[in-house]
Formats: sequence, structure tokens, C-alpha cells
Amino acid sequence: MRFGVLGALEVWSADGETVAAGGPQLRALLAMLLLNVGQTVGVRRLVEGLYGPQAPSGAAHALQSQVSRLRRRLGAAGETGELLQHGPAGYRLLVDPDDVDVHRFERLAGEGRHALAAGDHAGAVRLLGEALGLWRGPALADVIDAPFAGEQAARLEELRISVLEDLVEARLARGEHRDLAAELPESVAAHPLRERLRGQLMRALYGSGRKAEALQVFEEARRTLAEELGVDPSPELGGVHVAVLRAGSSPPEAAGGGVPAQFTSFVGRDGDLERVRALLGERRLVTLTGPGGVGKTRLAVEAAGRERDEVRFVDLAPLADGAAAPQALINALGLREAGLVPALSGPLDPVERLIAGLADRRVLLVLDNCEHVAAEVAALARRLLAACRDLRILVTSRERLGITGETLHPVPPLPLDGGGPEALGHPAVRLFADRAAAVRPGFLIDDANVDAVLRLCRALDGLPLAIELAAARMRSLTLDEVEARLDDRFRLLSRGDRSAAPRHRTLRSVVGWSWDLLSRPEQALAARLTVFSGGAPLHAAARVCGPSEGEVVELLADLVDKSLVEAGGGRYRMLETVREFCAERLAGDGDGDGDGDGDGDGERERLRAAHAAYFLESARTAEPHLRGPDQLEWLDRLDAERGNFHAALHWAAGADPVLGLRLLAALSWQGQLRGLPGERAAVAAGLLTTVGDEPPAGLEEEYTLCLAHAAAADNVHDRRLRDHLERLAGRRLRYPFLRVLRFMVNGPCHADGEVPADPWSRAFARLESGVKSLLAGERDTAEEAFRAALEGFRGTGDRWGVLTALEQLAGFADGPGFAALMAEAIDLAGRLGAVEDLTRLLVRNADGLADAGRLLAARAEYERAIEFARRAGTPETQAGAQRGLADVARLRGDLPVARELYDRALRGCGRASMGGALTRWRILIGLGRIAEAEQDAGQARLRYRQALAAARAYGDRPAAAASAEALAAVAAFNAAGR
Repeated sequence: MRFGVLGALEVWSADGETVAAGGPQLRALLAMLLLNVGQTVGVRRLVEGLYGPQAPSGAAHALQSQVSRLRRRLGAAGETGELLQHGPAGYRLLVDPDDVDVHRFERLAGEGRHALAAGDHAGAVRLLGEALGLWRGPALADVIDAPFAGEQAARLEELRISVLEDLVEARLARGEHRDLAAELPESVAAHPLRERLRGQLMRALYGSGRKAEALQVFEEARRTLAEELGVDPSPELGGVHVAVLRAGSSPPEAAGGGVPAQFTSFVGRDGDLERVRALLGERRLVTLTGPGGVGKTRLAVEAAGRERDEVRFVDLAPLADGAAAPQALINALGLREAGLVPALSGPLDPVERLIAGLADRRVLLVLDNCEHVAAEVAALARRLLAACRDLRILVTSRERLGITGETLHPVPPLPLDGGGPEALGHPAVRLFADRAAAVRPGFLIDDANVDAVLRLCRALDGLPLAIELAAARMRSLTLDEVEARLDDRFRLLSRGDRSAAPRHRTLRSVVGWSWDLLSRPEQALAARLTVFSGGAPLHAAARVCGPSEGEVVELLADLVDKSLVEAGGGRYRMLETVREFCAERLAGDGDGDGDGDGDGDGERERLRAAHAAYFLESARTAEPHLRGPDQLEWLDRLDAERGNFHAALHWAAGADPVLGLRLLAALSWQGQLRGLPGERAAVAAGLLTTVGDEPPAGLEEEYTLCLAHAAAADNVHDRRLRDHLERLAGRRLRYPFLRVLRFMVNGPCHADGEVPADPWSRAFARLESGVKSLLAGERDTAEEAFRAALEGFRGTGDRWGVLTALEQLAGFADGPGFAALMAEAIDLAGRLGAVEDLTRLLVRNADGLADAGRLLAARAEYERAIEFARRAGTPETQAGAQRGLADVARLRGDLPVARELYDRALRGCGRASMGGALTRWRILIGLGRIAEAEQDAGQARLRYRQALAAARAYGDRPAAAASAEALAAVAAFNAAGR
């Protein structure tokens, strides 16, 4: 027999027929026994469960009667054994727990959770789905009025929702975002206080490309929790909120340096994969070594893709030298730099920024293609591993790094031992079969052709890339023809240079063989494509490399079919080994057709010039859109071409400095919004060296922006930058960002000067005027200016301008008005990916909570901001959040903790900036308050004097007045005491 309590109580016979279970009392008795199947349930417990604590006299006799009736019904249902036993301690129902739905549910739920924890998401979905499928309605639905039932039904409902959340988690891991985005709102509506469900709905919406709706779910949760329970969202739900805010406007397949998507299946490396995963579980630095084409990168990607920790993938192949390695890691980790100008942030060592961004963060860094920068990567890895205890690094390189603690895993060619029928299972043979079937559907390896495939794979030394290139030829050649052509080529090459490593010779031979089989137009395009860094969209490839877009489309399709080019996401890219080979053909031949009659150096320079001109045009086209309603779309476009912009700037710095100045200027506002000064500072310094101390005619604005980039890494340029910004005062600027730059560097001294022509600059002028009035203590005038600025920025559609004006206006609002303004500003900062702005806004929001007396809520928000700032690697914003935590501790009377936090925050905001000055002022005021509370008048005077100096240094009259007032109060207290 089978029994069910997950719904109305049901009993089914062995043949599936429903068995009548009797009236309410009998059904309640059976339900109690089923919930405790196999266990003895005492008479007293049964009586109280059926009749309540105040059971009537004779209840025990009534129970005996109910038990007898239940035995008869079970017997009538065909059970010959004694299912219901009586003993001195009570009654026991002898039924297999798996025949009772509630116990089967609990078993499946436990197994599902175990599968989820082990990363078996498919198994978890199956087990948890089967568990939930056992529910037919509310548990104990028809006996819910029995005294025992209410508590049990609530327990089971809680367990059901928990299992549902586990199932949702497994489905999210499998990428079922769109289905869950449609299903979860009903569950959230039914359980509005379940924060985990709300967080899962946010993730599902974001994964479906509906970021704004995901953020709205958080605001609804915040409001509901406040109204119903008077609490703020938990740190877990807050963490989801911050993660959505940090992410881009659409969910990329491999966001922000994550594991890159692969275009082909993973074949033949199961043993290596398990070994590498085991090493990563035990060691902090693992290096995969082996020749080019052996499959190091693919193995690293597969191992990293199975990690539960955060993974960041960094391809170092494009680096010209190892000095750029730290910046490449900064980019992959998404560590936004503070901005262009030293007055805002000041120079910060990139390795120190990496350490700040990785401290206490569980991350696996995959550093790919390190052989040409091995010495620099070794030094960087040693420093990062020493400073960041939760960091692990997986390296791929043709040689080891050679530092203490490194564990090597040499990646061998695919094994090819033995022959005959068992060769069908060889990894190399399976790889050839998989890739050949992709270009010739229906191709199979059988007993008739397995020996030929085995010979071919042996000729290729079992190198995966070589095998894939040969298999790609199955599209137009037979297996015999592929084998014959390889044999001919290798016999020819065997008479050549034998000094190179055999496998390296083999790989180059196969790439060369594939090259020789290309048509001359295909060879030319393959060689010219190597001018791009990080791939290229079709339009760029056509403009830079081809005679016409139509012809390039056809040629690219052929190169993709022949595995020399990969296509995905609207971009075309080459594997690094293939790119190296094709670049050599371009350098040695020029026109790339392999006949040696081209001017290699001249053709390469013509291509680089065309490449730089194309991306200058792209940047100029995008620049005005970065201040309008489509700025997110255009930022994404520019982000996708970061490698190409970097390559174009480096070429222009030496070959065409005028183009370099123009390209750097066109990218400046993107660099400010995205925080990219570090990777462009060296180029800017080189351009300044080439151009000299004065700008070329007509390029005054471009020269000034170049100075700003150089000053971001070296304060030696500060004075010249200030002077050149002053020279531009009163002009109508082609680059409106210069207004922002001048305001940040020189202050709002020109706020009431010229009236700009374009709407964005007029809105910024109003914002600048408002700041000037606010610093002068003219609050009414400042508020009016900020409202005009907000209206102007809303008119242009610029999110940065809107969030900046909203933040300023929040200082004039109280309660709900402040919360609404800050919520919108935080949302906009998240959409822009403006990490430093977002962290600052979170601190400002927490300040508002603290000012309203909601200290617990404020502390949670400060802690969220600290985590956010730590991941972003921005010490100054961390200092602001730590200052907030210190304020909370001081207001709660915990002075030692407050002093420690203030001191820590003070160490983190030592660089000169307007924001840093305000943070230092608030820290010093807080330290003064502690000294006052401890009746240390001398220390209080010292701190208030320091605060007064900090306020005066930046012309902040209200802060200066507050400092002077505090100083006077201490003096008066002292006088009264004496």
C-alpha cells in the first residue's frame, strides 16, 4: 500500500485503487502515525494530537476504538501483515517510509540538496523536481483542524518552499533564466517575505536581460520588509542587489573576464581535467606547460568552468611586454579606476590596486599565454599570492614561471597507443571524428577507416590543434586525400630545419599545410586580420582588410569552415598560434599571398594606419552618444573594442602622434565613465614626449586631454594640466568633458562665466554653479541650480549627469524624498557600471539612514558599500564606508571600535581630492567627538583644528564653520571647567 499526506490524506492499494480511510478522527490518527512511520508514538501524544491538551475523559478508550477500526480498514485493503502494532510505549505503523509521500519527499529533498552542493545541477533538478511533484495540495488539508496538524502543516510548507528555492537555484545554474522569470513572480507574491526567492527572481530577471525589473524587485522587497517587519533587507539580498548594480546592462556569456564561451565540444582530456581540478583543490599556483597547440588553454578553460569560486580569465597573448600585465588583470577583474585627474584620485600603483581588489576575495585567476612575459608574470604572481590568501592562479605557458610554490602539470599530446578496434576509443581519434563530423555531417569512424585516422593522428603527434585543422579539411577532401597531402608535406619538411622541437615543427607544418591550401584571397585576408587585437566585427574587417564587404563575408565564411578563424557573437577571431603564423606571413610577404613578392613592412604599416583610422572614426562617432539616451549601448560598443583601441593608440604614439592625440581625446569621456586611465597613461606620456611642450595647431583640447591621461599616473604633469585648462576658459569646447576636468582640477571658479552652446554643457554649468553656491553656504541658490541641472541632464538623457544632480539634491531632502532620490541615483550608477560613483552613493545612502537614527540599517548599508569598494579596488571609497561604520559605533557608545575604524579610514584617504577631503573632515570631526566624550580637551582641539584646515583647503565654508564651532565649544568647555 501507499499513503499520502502532502495534500488530503490518501491511501492506495497495491494495484493503485483508492482506499477509503474513514471519517475525520480515523484519518487524523492515520496521518499522525504516517508522519512518524516506523516509530512508536505514545498514547498520550496521540490523544493530545487528536483531542488537544484538555482531552475529554474517556479519550484513551476512544483511541483504542479508533486503532481497531484502522486495523480493520488496512486489512480490508488487502494487507495481510500486522501493519499497526501495539506495545507498552504506544503504537507503531510498520510501513516502508518510501511508500509514504512525506518521507519520500524528505529523502529526495536531501539527495537533491547534496547534488546541488556537489555541482550536479542536472541531478539536483531531477531529484528536487520529483520531490515537489509529490505534493497534491496543502499538507494535511483534510485534517488541518486536528490539534496536531497545524504545526506539522507549517513545518512541511516551510520545507516545501525551501526545496522550491533549492530547485530554482539549480535551474538558475543551468541557465533557465527566462522560464524562471515567468514562473517566480507567482511564488514571490505567495511568499512576499521570502528574501531568497526575491533574490532568485532578481537573478532570473537580470539573466533575461531585464535589469531594471530586477532592481525594482529589490525596491519592492525593501518596502515590504519595512512595512511588515520594520527591518531592512538581509545582507544576502543586498548582495544580489549590489551584484546586479555592478553588472552591465545585458548579461554577457562571460561577463567581465569570466570563463570565455567555447565553440566546440571538449574531447579526450578527462584524465588531465580531473588531475588539474585536484591540483587546484590543493595548490594555489598551478602551471599548465606544453608546446603550442597541445590544448593548454582549452584544458584551463574547462577546469576553470567547473569551479565554484569566482573565476577571472586573462589572455596575456596581446601584451607587447610584461609591464602591462598588472593593467590586464585590472581590466579582467573589473577594477574601475577613479578617473583621469590626480586632483580626484592621484596615482595608485596598479599592483596595489590589484591587491586591494583581491584581498579576502575567493578568486581563481586564469593567466593564459604567459610564455613571452613569464618573468614579469612570475613576479606579479608571487606578490599577489603573498598578499591575498584566498587567491589561486592557474597559468598556461610554454615554460614554467619558476617560483616557489608553483606546481606543474605538463599537458601531453593525446595518447595513440595500440591499434585495431580499440583505437576507436583513443582520444585523438575521437577528436578527429568529432571535428570531421562538424564539417561533413554523417562522417563516422569504423573498422574500415580507423587505421587511416590513427596513422594521420600519429603523423600529427597527437596535437589537438593539428588534428582539428586536418579534420576541417574533410569538408572538401576525402580521408585518403587528407592523409596523402599530409604525407607529402611532411616528407618535404623533413629535409628542412631539424633544430626546432619536433612537436613545434609538426604544428607549424600543419598550420603551414592549411595555409598552402587556401586560395590567394583567403591567404591575404587571413594575414591582414592579424592587425586586429581581440577580434573584429564584420564591418571593421571589411573596411580595414578587404576590397569590399561582400567579398570579405564570403572569405571569412571559408576561413571559419577551415578552422583558421572562429566566429561568435558577431566577431571573428583567431587562435593565437594561427595568428602568430599568419602575422609572420604578412611581415615576410606583405600582401599575404605567400609568393614573397610583397613589401612586408610597408603593407603592415598601411594596415595599421587603416586600422587606427577606422577606430578613430568609431570613437568620434560614439563620443557625443556617450552623453545621450543611448550611452549604455555606445559604451558597450566601445568596451567590445578595447583591445583594438589600445593597439591603435600604441601604433599612433610612434607613427602618427596627431592621430594618437585625436583618438585619445575621443575616448576620454569613455575612459572617465569606465575608469580606464591606467591602461592609457603610458601612451599619453609617450605622445607628450613626441609632440613636445606645446600642442600642435588646432589641437589644444586634444593636448590637454592627453595631459590629463598622463597626470593620472604621474603628478609631474599636474601644473601643466592646470595651466592648459585655464587657457581653455571662456572657449566653446569641442570636448565637453573638459568642463568636468577643469571643475575637478581647478574647482568651480568659472561656474558663472561663459554660457555654453550645447544642452549638456549648459546642464553641467548649472551643476557647477550649484556646487559653488553650496560651498559658499548659499543653500537656496544651490538647490535651485541643482534642480535646473537635473532638468537639463534629463533632457539630454545622460545618466551620469542625472545621477550627479540627484546626489546633490538629496542633500536638501529628508526622509522619503531623500530615499527616492538616492534610489534612482544608485540605479543609474549601476546601469552605467560607474563603480566608484555607485560605492560613494551607497555610503551617502547609509549616511541618510544614520542621520534618521536607523543605525542598524545604516551599518548594513555601510558594510555592503565596503564589500563593493573592496571588490572594485578603490581604497578611498572603502575609507568613506569605514568612516560610516565608525560613526555608527561612536553613536552606539562603542568608542574603542569607533577609534580603530576612524584610524583605518584615515589611512585610506590620504590622497588629495575633493571627495577625500570631505571624508577626512568627517573622520577628524568624529575623532574629535570621541576625545570630547573621553574629556580629552587637548586631543579634541587638535582634531578640530585639523578638520578646519581640511575644510579651508577645499573652500568648504559650511564644513569650516562646523569645525570652528566645535573648536569654540571645546574652548568654552575648558574655560568653564577651569
